Amino acid sequence: MKNVLRSAAAAAAILITQLPAQAAIDVKGVKFEDNTQVGGQSISLNGAGVRTKFFMSVYAAGLYVPKKDGSAQTLVAQSGPKSVHAVLLMNLTAAEFADALVKGFTANHTPQEMTKLQSRLDELKNLIYSFGEAKKGMALHLDFVPGAGTRVLVDGQQKGKDIPGEDFYQGLLKIWLGEHPVDSDLKGSLTGK
Repeated sequence: MKNVLRSAAAAAAILITQLPAQAAIDVKGVKFEDNTQVGGQSISLNGAGVRTKFFMSVYAAGLYVPKKDGSAQTLVAQSGPKSVHAVLLMNLTAAEFADALVKGFTANHTPQEMTKLQSRLDELKNLIYSFGEAKKGMALHLDFVPGAGTRVLVDGQQKGKDIPGEDFYQGLLKIWLGEHPVDSDLKGSLTGK
């Protein structure tokens, strides 16, 4: 009997090791891999979904964190590298995209908090304005690199310089995970619900 159990356990172990890695999540044709690298560290996909406005799909987004969690508040406060990946599903001007981010950021902060964060938000807004346009298919990564700050990558290429402060990145996350998210369905998707 023991030999049968050992054989069954060995067979199960072999089958498990031969199973393919979990496939990427597909959101409106955009694939979000299970893991990504930020600052030389591996982080995991917490959730992914679609930002919609007036019944139109604007972008697909995925949230990567060191430790998966279902609480928006915990995800915002989590230390370590993090990343929001967004892929545009329609053409926008860079100004439209930047202004929407600024509006979502402002909606989730008090005037006192904004005083502390405004110059860095302006820096991000101006950086995005410099893109000129935000075409369908553009991949934007907003990474938090510990010790460096918020790093913006467009189609894999870094744009501008890092924006310092983990408090600023936490503020960015509140666009999607705050008390007044830009899209409550997307908030649920990013938190894995």
